[in-house]
Amino acid sequence: MTSEDRLLPHAGVRQRGPAPTGTRLLLVRHGESHANARGVAGGPIGDGGLTDLGRRQARALAERLALSRELAGTHALYTSTLPRAIETGELLASGLPGHLSPVRDEGLNEVNVGDGDGLTWAEFEARFGITDWSVEPHKPNAPGGESLIAFYDRCEATLNALAQRHPGELVICVCHGGVIEQAMKIWLGVGATTRLQPRIENCSMTEFEVRDSGWRLLRYNDLAPLPAE
Repeated sequence: MTSEDRLLPHAGVRQRGPAPTGTRLLLVRHGESHANARGVAGGPIGDGGLTDLGRRQARALAERLALSRELAGTHALYTSTLPRAIETGELLASGLPGHLSPVRDEGLNEVNVGDGDGLTWAEFEARFGITDWSVEPHKPNAPGGESLIAFYDRCEATLNALAQRHPGELVICVCHGGVIEQAMKIWLGVGATTRLQPRIENCSMTEFEVRDSGWRLLRYNDLAPLPAE
């Protein structure tokens, strides 16, 4: 028990949780990508990397982290294998401990859009129709793509594997809004088919503590705003 915990009321009425002691998974959504700006399905083909704004967002977060040193105890840095996450991770590294090198993990990728990669969303719908995951969560979004169930299962397996690989450590994962939504579903215990559709900003941080007793939310959509121009 920490000195802070001794000041809290007993667990039966406590509103604030104790200081984290388990593995901390800090999920960072990438900066704005060309896929975001152009409204296209952003797999490896359509991704396009970061826009100028996306790079500025990543640098703003890196500057905050360098000044605050709030993540100075980070043990590992992972990114998805999509260009927008790789580039964001490289820019964030300047605000993190110097020994960290980003490790790419395709399990952190956004939902696979299969043959729809690089199409605008209007073209995507015209070619493959509209999939409603509220009704058909087992249906892939396009030929060669993923279903909601498959995406959730992949994210759950990847995040739990990272937590097991780094017991009691702080791990940063530069990933995607869809991955963060699946992580929130794991925390809430609502299952794969639930649609949360949260608002997750570019280069925001959402953090969970993972312990044997389950997941706990430590922060959500924590954003380093860009300086005024």
